[in-house]
Amino acid sequence: MRAIKKVIITGGAGFIGSACIRNLLSREDVEVLNIDKLTYAGHLETTESFSKNPRYRFLQIDICDKNAIAKAVNEFSPDAILHLAAESHVDRSIDGPDQFIETNILGTYNLLKTALRYYQSLDAKRQSQFLFQHISTDEVFGSLGQDGYFTETTPYQPSSPYSASKACSDHLVRAWLTTFKLPTIVTNCSNNYGPYQFPEKLIPLIISKAVNQEPLPVYGKGDNVRDWLYVDDHAAALVEVLFRGVVGETYNIGGKNEKTNLEVVHLICDLLQELVPNKSSYRDLITFVEDRPGHDLRYAIDCQKIQNELGWQPKETFETGLKRTISWYLDNQNWVRAVTEQDYSGDRLGLKTA
Repeated sequence: MRAIKKVIITGGAGFIGSACIRNLLSREDVEVLNIDKLTYAGHLETTESFSKNPRYRFLQIDICDKNAIAKAVNEFSPDAILHLAAESHVDRSIDGPDQFIETNILGTYNLLKTALRYYQSLDAKRQSQFLFQHISTDEVFGSLGQDGYFTETTPYQPSSPYSASKACSDHLVRAWLTTFKLPTIVTNCSNNYGPYQFPEKLIPLIISKAVNQEPLPVYGKGDNVRDWLYVDDHAAALVEVLFRGVVGETYNIGGKNEKTNLEVVHLICDLLQELVPNKSSYRDLITFVEDRPGHDLRYAIDCQKIQNELGWQPKETFETGLKRTISWYLDNQNWVRAVTEQDYSGDRLGLKTA
């Protein structure tokens, strides 16, 4: 196990990053520096539960800012860098790929260069403990048919500008290990859901629109399949990899919860009917809309490796995690309004050409 006491997390004011910070700060001996640009999907409201923790610090920095990143890394002197900062919404990458190329590829490149210089400045003992952990997505593998699963050796075949930019960043991280000997690990996860997710993604979008009695948009026929992973389960897996993962390895992290998009929407509607009864069924609000260009049919992850080698298992079933998620959004409408009032109206994205 690595003797990690100080961790830099990029993108820690976002959905998965903030969950990782909550997990790390639950350990009494870990300090965290959160580096976040605070884009439309990163908000300090998401960090309020731990913002006053004496072992937590925040710096508003763009990972593409070479000087600011170098200064932050050198001054904080981390034992590990957990890299989550990324543009992540497929629909936005269709409307405007430029930001995805800049942040996901060039930002990762800049962070790798900074991490390597810092790593080379460490003594042998600290080098032996250092880790650069890169968090990626199962979307880099492309689309599955009706059968089979993504494994750690599945060839990359990204379909969207988003997944292509993440595939490129994955390759850069592995190249910095092979060529420059920077200790790195890559993880690829399935679709996350849970509290604090920006309401452009399917589950919080459907919850928000249903609560407001608005049409519930379902792409195409709703038969695209995703494997769903509760965000706190994902954070626990990432922290397990951080402390015990093997340098140079890749770990797939999935929730073992395959559902079609339409099944997900139906479950949300039915759970809302239990929690906030409506005169008519929430299902009546479902509206089928034009499908996303290049929409992958199915994602499913084989996560036996992390289970067998590190002992991680997801704790939430999709039903228990979804009920917790819906309850959280119902109880935190002020958060939803705060993070969306200036930057997001809930309108359809992803139909423009680049």
